[in-house]
Amino acid sequence: MRAMAYRGPYKVRVEDRDMPCIEHPNDAIVKVSLAAICGSDLHLYHGMMPDTRVGHTFGHEFVGSVHEVGPSVQNLKPGDRVMVPFNVYCGSCYFCARGLYSNCHNVNANATAVGGIYGYSHTCGGYDGGQGEYVRVPFADVGPALIPEWMHEEDAVLLTDAVATGYFGAQLADIAEGDTVVVFGAGPIGLFAAQSSWLMGAGRVIVVDHLEYRLEKARTLAHAEVYNFAEYDDIVVELKKATDYLGADVAIDAVGAEADGNLLQHVTSAKFKLQGGSPVALNWAIDAVRKGGTISIMGAYGPMFSAVKFGDALNKGLTLRMNQCPVKRQWPRLFEHVRNGYLTPREIVTHRVPLEHIAEGYHLFSSKLDGCIKTLVLPHAG
Repeated sequence: MRAMAYRGPYKVRVEDRDMPCIEHPNDAIVKVSLAAICGSDLHLYHGMMPDTRVGHTFGHEFVGSVHEVGPSVQNLKPGDRVMVPFNVYCGSCYFCARGLYSNCHNVNANATAVGGIYGYSHTCGGYDGGQGEYVRVPFADVGPALIPEWMHEEDAVLLTDAVATGYFGAQLADIAEGDTVVVFGAGPIGLFAAQSSWLMGAGRVIVVDHLEYRLEKARTLAHAEVYNFAEYDDIVVELKKATDYLGADVAIDAVGAEADGNLLQHVTSAKFKLQGGSPVALNWAIDAVRKGGTISIMGAYGPMFSAVKFGDALNKGLTLRMNQCPVKRQWPRLFEHVRNGYLTPREIVTHRVPLEHIAEGYHLFSSKLDGCIKTLVLPHAG
């Protein structure tokens, strides 16, 4: 088969690979029909995540059809169209039993916090991802779900991470009716967090970014007020002005660990213009919410030092809530929202590239070229 392979920072290519095989009786092999490049893939692409090994296949957002199943798989059969959450999880450990699928205790020997994630370095279990023609799916009776007949395939692939994570971010924010919500980051997850904030009862939604085309998407798709932080000396002061100098009730960090910036900024928290990466965005969130407010953290962070203002968060009495999204827990309600037309995830898709051109897809997305917001990958494109 053909699959994307990491060759070092800013270097990916497509290679011939052996087909994945059934390694455990509850495995399935899925023929990938559609995958996506996620903003958090850029942390890997830029070399910002530890233990990202040469040869690893990225991709934690994918859908496809079941090609083969192990002898103990009961819920799937060859030919079934499935959507696969980005979490690899067992479904039966202490944490899975409590719905914390992203913290599964049995799928990642390399970490004490996060469970398994497809295509996300060996700190997340070393599972190859879906940016290839086929992928092995462990615990096939637990994670994947059949794609409803009425659901568009491009909506389904976005529900495997971006939509679910944005929705989870708004959910964690514990939004009360009428609250003012500030979302940092107008990438796909930030856009879905902004949309979801309305569904949670927000009275006002503000999105902060520095790319005008993404802010325009926040205006039209999420009906949000927008601020380009590059246009202000201090974006926190502007947000305070816009909220009667009290601050927002809720802030959602949808930026994460330096998708745009560099190691110096990540370590020192220097506020470099045009680079809204963490921990800058998280510190802006801490400064921009009112006393007693809530911060929801959805951006991807690695185990690296960063100077976060925990003292200020303590003294302001803030509530910080965070986790990797337990995707399948969000699906029942999200399926309703998509079917009823409240959410149409595929509206954010701007680019579709064949697998053979995935290096160009990463370059477009990483460099924010051609108005790129979300790129889908077609492994079997003619």
